[in-house]
Amino acid sequence: QVKLEESGGGLVQPGGSLRLSCAASGFTLDYYAISWFRQAPGKEREGVSCISSINGATYYADSVKGRFTISRDNAKNTVYLQMNSLKPEDTAVYYCATDRAYVCSDHDPDLWGQGTQVTVSS
Repeated sequence: QVKLEESGGGLVQPGGSLRLSCAASGFTLDYYAISWFRQAPGKEREGVSCISSINGATYYADSVKGRFTISRDNAKNTVYLQMNSLKPEDTAVYYCATDRAYVCSDHDPDLWGQGTQVTVSS
């Protein structure tokens, strides 16, 4: 069964850090570009970051640039999102996803994880 599974969410104070993990099963994750999205209540889904498979190129939304870092560990078949200097506006459900392309694009993914909640609050 082909699946993505996120973990690592939780409650953190403003200025804190969290590392999200996206583990793949049923396929080799390094074949594909992997993206992180988030959706806050009452807001549209937002693309946060993406890492390509071919050259490891990374992309970030302006809202997280300089604070979030995406990386992949092919040996563990996992992509990570390190989130530092978290703000209350980062509160959302975070999803990893892929459109099964080699490079990052604006195409809608067709494989999604179930999501992990990140809450930034004092």
